[in-house]
Amino acid sequence: MTELSGGPGLPQERRVVTAIPGPKSQELWARKQATVASGVGAVLPVFVKRAGGGVLEDVDGNSLIDFGSGIAVTSVGNSAEAVVRRASAQLAEFTHTCVMVTPYEPYIEVCEQLAELTPGDHAKKSALFNSGAEAVENAVKIARAYTKRQAVVVFDHGYHGRTNLTMALTAKNMPYKHGFGPFAPEVYRVPVAYPYRWLTGPENCAQEAADQAISQITKQIGAENVAAIIIEPVLGEGGFIEPAKGFLPAIANFAKENGIVFVADEIQSGFCRTGQWFACEDEGVVPDLITTAKGIAGGLPLAAVTGRAEIMDAAHAGGLGGTYGGNPVACAAALGSIETMREQDLNGKALRIGEVMKARLNAMAEKYDIIGEVRGRGAMIAIELVKSGSKDPNPEATGALAKACHQEGLLVLTTGTYGNVLRFLPPLVIGEDLLNEGLDILEAAFTKI
Repeated sequence: MTELSGGPGLPQERRVVTAIPGPKSQELWARKQATVASGVGAVLPVFVKRAGGGVLEDVDGNSLIDFGSGIAVTSVGNSAEAVVRRASAQLAEFTHTCVMVTPYEPYIEVCEQLAELTPGDHAKKSALFNSGAEAVENAVKIARAYTKRQAVVVFDHGYHGRTNLTMALTAKNMPYKHGFGPFAPEVYRVPVAYPYRWLTGPENCAQEAADQAISQITKQIGAENVAAIIIEPVLGEGGFIEPAKGFLPAIANFAKENGIVFVADEIQSGFCRTGQWFACEDEGVVPDLITTAKGIAGGLPLAAVTGRAEIMDAAHAGGLGGTYGGNPVACAAALGSIETMREQDLNGKALRIGEVMKARLNAMAEKYDIIGEVRGRGAMIAIELVKSGSKDPNPEATGALAKACHQEGLLVLTTGTYGNVLRFLPPLVIGEDLLNEGLDILEAAFTKI
């Protein structure tokens, strides 16, 4: 009898047959502790054997509902048919040559798709890399080469990676930056429009935050010294913050007026996650450069910087690249991922996920006053948890809720500058029955904390 494989054919059911983590996972965890650096942690120490659709199956036979997608990576589902088909075919042909030595067509095909899918009808070019942090770092290099300036502006609550430069760009200290300095210079942080926590109220947030950010840039840095302004159109690790409407266009317009390269970091929010190909489309913002990774290749490591051709061409020949950047197998997987997104209308499915989740979560917010806010777009949804009767962050309740969900076979992730946000990133192919079952588990968890 052939052992069941993962992918879309995996039974789409929650199944809890042992304690979580189970005995086999605990054995593997002990092996990990002995040989893997302690700095590599785990949200939930269950070891996955198969995955597909909306579930993860562990080595003990438990099947968990997946509300994490590997942090927005497996948006098309694990081992999606087109991803496996295209990547397998490429594996059989060749695994690597290094595009900087002898190039290959899949790299070009991915860049052609990015030129078509990213916002704006201007001429575009791309360069491919391995990770989101690498993409952001290269966006800075490109912007500096183009503008001949050095300063980079980022925002409160922003996250951009774990390399030295991207740690400097990232706002949150623990666990991303603590003890790892000194960091790269010429990085400046300004306020972001965080409606829930804006002191004068959400109705004033966009204008006041934009005014403050622009004032700080002009007075403290000098707009003429700024190479790039980098922002996530929906802030990810900072707490799934949607900047107040009007803020992003105001910052983008300021950048344009002052010859600053406006960079949209769409690594977590891109590729159908918010119900549009890219989150910046919601307000018609067309970035000069856009960084992508995570959902681009269905689980294989690939990232990109895409942007205006004249900006992308500013770097000298040989100035961009890397041994593995745009690996042919990862490129093939990306073409399969984009094929899946198109054919299955994953933008539409993301919007439907958002409808279901927001309706259920808003109903929970009516019952439980520790839910301060329900927010997000499409399948990038979060709840911010606070102490009853206040807006004081409640990371303790957030951790307890996550743990209760994990024990019942629902994988959820926490996030936020204050550690008080529960975020939901289900695969865009998840069935609505599983989605609702996961929300049932979450609602029951509120009664246990």
